[in-house]
Amino acid sequence: MKILVCITNVPDTTAKISFTDNDTKLNKNGVQFIIGPYDDYALARGVELKEQSGGTLTVLHVGEADAEPQIRKALAIGADDAIRVNADPQDSYFVAAQIAHIASQNSYDLILMGRESIDYNSGVVHGLVGEMLGIPSYSPVMKLDLEGGNATITREIDGGKEVLKAPLPLVLGCQEPIAEWKIPNMRGIMTARTKPLNVVEPVSVDDMTVPQTYRLPAPKGACKMIPASEAETLIKLLQTVAKVL
Repeated sequence: MKILVCITNVPDTTAKISFTDNDTKLNKNGVQFIIGPYDDYALARGVELKEQSGGTLTVLHVGEADAEPQIRKALAIGADDAIRVNADPQDSYFVAAQIAHIASQNSYDLILMGRESIDYNSGVVHGLVGEMLGIPSYSPVMKLDLEGGNATITREIDGGKEVLKAPLPLVLGCQEPIAEWKIPNMRGIMTARTKPLNVVEPVSVDDMTVPQTYRLPAPKGACKMIPASEAETLIKLLQTVAKVL
């Protein structure tokens, strides 16, 4: 069993974000970066499956050298080796093309990643990778079990859950509660230092999108309290000011 887990390097959810270069780039100064939370679920389940099957687990990241602490953390959690595609990812298509290129060279049985990153939230990379490789992709996957060369998948759909069975290989976008996050122990941290982290150059891909500008969400407006006895006033404000009725 060969497993590939793709991780993102994203700002911590508590970080205050700002932009630079005329609002065309993220200002990384003072920003704490983490493994994407959904990718953490994928990594945790990948480690469990590797331990059950006695296979191998490779971590893949498309990004620059500042992501290597997060890659080493993934190695400490239980990955056997890692690959970093040395590039500044511009869009989902570029990232998917790099993942598909690496995957096509190594014949992985299972490709796991988060359902989406928490910076751009596109949620399309797993589908693009599946299309590029010509194999099925499913998301968001909440439960994953393997038996032989087949997977049983539970995924979230509108109004409920769906259980599917499919043969490997597969590309899956994961979310909770597929596994519990794992915290690296001291032994894992020490061994991660000696595990291979291979840096490769990206394959050439046409830019499908080019960011023009970024801007922060508008600040929240003041909250106006209406006494319960003045329901008519509340209804009028919802109609004329908020315009939601």
